[in-house]
Amino acid sequence: MTHRASWDEYFMRIAEVVASRATCDRKHVGAVIVRDKSILATGYNGSIRGLPHCDEEGHLIEDGHCVRTIHAEANAIIQAARNGVRIDGATVYVTASPCWGCFKMIANAGISRVVFGEFYRDERIFRLATELGLELAPLSRHETPA
Repeated sequence: MTHRASWDEYFMRIAEVVASRATCDRKHVGAVIVRDKSILATGYNGSIRGLPHCDEEGHLIEDGHCVRTIHAEANAIIQAARNGVRIDGATVYVTASPCWGCFKMIANAGISRVVFGEFYRDERIFRLATELGLELAPLSRHETPA
């Protein structure tokens, strides 16, 4: 008998496919914003619209990080804004936990839940999430059936 994916597994798998569009080979990240089991917006890390990507022109490194790209979560929030889609109260599925800057955007955008795959970089998000009542839910790649 095959395991039917939970909603969290399902949307995280979609985020992994979205990450396959990323153009910075230092880290491929995908994000999917969902409310009521419907996808509202997606994003992956890539350069500013209309400018060359890392895989075309190389990385732009500052303090050990590539700053040529806009992060997946930010791109998903931007896509929602460009299309007039309300994301207040939504969940964002992201293949790696948000950096500090993206976490602040997620919180201000009114997203109420962050489901992430790999933990990446910034422990501050856990403390702030608790203060804000924003749920952080780690989801391993190989989630076992309930």
